[in-house]
Amino acid sequence: MFSQWRKEWVLQPKADILSGIVVALALVPEAIAFSLIAGVNPMVGLYASVIIAIVISIAGGRPGMISAATGAMALVVVQLVKDHGVDYLLAAGILAGVFQIVLGVLGVAKLLRFIPRAVMVGFVNALAILIFSAQLPQFAGQNWIMYAMVAASLAIILIFPRFTKVIPAPLVAITIMTVLTVVLSLDTRVIGDMGQISASLPSFFLPNVPFSLETLQIIFPYALSLAFVGLIESLLTARIVDEMTDTTSNKATESRGQGIANIIAGFFGGMPGCAMIGQSVINVTSGGRGRLSTFTAGAFLMLLMVTMNDLLMTIPMGALVGVMFFVSYATFDWGSFKMLKDSPKSDSAVMLATVLVTVLTDDLSMGVLVGILLAAILFASKISRIDIKRREEGTTVVYAINGPIFFASTTAFVERFDLTADASFKQVTLDFTAAHLFDDSATEAIETVVLKYQAAGIKTELVSLNEESQALVDRLARRIA
Repeated sequence: MFSQWRKEWVLQPKADILSGIVVALALVPEAIAFSLIAGVNPMVGLYASVIIAIVISIAGGRPGMISAATGAMALVVVQLVKDHGVDYLLAAGILAGVFQIVLGVLGVAKLLRFIPRAVMVGFVNALAILIFSAQLPQFAGQNWIMYAMVAASLAIILIFPRFTKVIPAPLVAITIMTVLTVVLSLDTRVIGDMGQISASLPSFFLPNVPFSLETLQIIFPYALSLAFVGLIESLLTARIVDEMTDTTSNKATESRGQGIANIIAGFFGGMPGCAMIGQSVINVTSGGRGRLSTFTAGAFLMLLMVTMNDLLMTIPMGALVGVMFFVSYATFDWGSFKMLKDSPKSDSAVMLATVLVTVLTDDLSMGVLVGILLAAILFASKISRIDIKRREEGTTVVYAINGPIFFASTTAFVERFDLTADASFKQVTLDFTAAHLFDDSATEAIETVVLKYQAAGIKTELVSLNEESQALVDRLARRIA
């Protein structure tokens, strides 16, 4: 127990603390921007980022992953806030947390294994594109200083690690750009231009909503959407961090941890959130691996809000945009271009569909769901091909069936039997030695064929059904029993 605690918390404290500081700085504009998307005060997003990061560092199942207020969750609640106000948002976030805990207990995380790699690649690439495009509005109305600052920040991030990796390069870039902005009084956009940050700690309170069935009816659909969107994004991000760090994580614990974090955030005035792949990539690439890095991100963000409010407001957006551009570059799976060339067309189609839907809707969960659905359809189409060979043995016709029989292959199965050609025979035998029945559609198709021959006065026989297929026929094919 102690060795596990030490491995997750204090194995590399210096690297975790420094990377957590970088993440905290990167969380500020994101939290403010997502608050504005949701239509709430910037403090609602900042409080959420502080609380969720701290809680998930303790309750989560993926050390080193960053969770906070996110754009995906903000987009879900826009209409709720517009129609009913921020208190209903907090109530929906609390209920979403309850749903996530229940889903975690039920083992919904196990469903992650059914997400194909093509969907994962599409998810990552779409996210990289969204991270990049989300920075572009920052250039509106800006002069050449903004562009120069972004370029300089990128140069520092790329070059500095060649000299030393003791200090995360993004932190160096942010520090240098902030000093230059203050000392030279540069005319460029800073964090303070995005919204005011008050120097106050989050406090516990109950959302001011009626405790009634009507309230439940209002928040229930939003809470359910928040729960699923948050878990999809969090579990996929956890899987990506697993691959980046060559480690494993407890997805069920992560699911429950996300729920606990959202419940606590709701009671402290924070909007619901989930894992952030962009900030998680920043954390990992800056050296963060343990829970201490996530805890530091939340704690340092709170420290910035309370004690260094004025300094925080002077950080130039050009530096943070440069960091996020680098995150976009590091997130994108550049090997996917080779995948388009070498992989099966079905995999390429799934990957491109996931990217396209995500980018068009700004909704990562929608892109993933469409990708999974398309992959399932293409997979069902691929394995639904069956081969049926016909041979004559005296007064008997034998159909040797090879392949799976289920809802997607039953039409082809039925069409392969030729009653006209078999009219002169006394018996038709269906040989299932190389076949397997999977569902009630299969037994329905077999009944259709058998009854068709019986109506014509031709005896039918089913032979060599395996044990599972025979059990299915005995249970469902009552018309030919």
